[in-house]
Amino acid sequence: MKLKTKKSAAKRVKITASGLLKTRKANKSHLLAHKSAKRKRHLGKPRIIEGGMAKNLKIMLGGLNWE
Repeated sequence: MKLKTKKSAAKRVKITASGLLKTRKANKSHLLAHKSAKRKRHLGKPRIIEGGMAKNLKIMLGGLNWE
């Protein structure tokens, strides 16, 4: 039986060419006035998900044969 993709995860996570998982960082949508420019700049860069979280997300994205 095929495993269906969890659409909630697919909308939030992209897989890079090398197989890493990339997503947006939190805390950059509102209440930005009191956050420093440096903090906001760093929050704008993508986050690479590693470890057990990446393993679980790859399964949610329908990949059983991930390395």
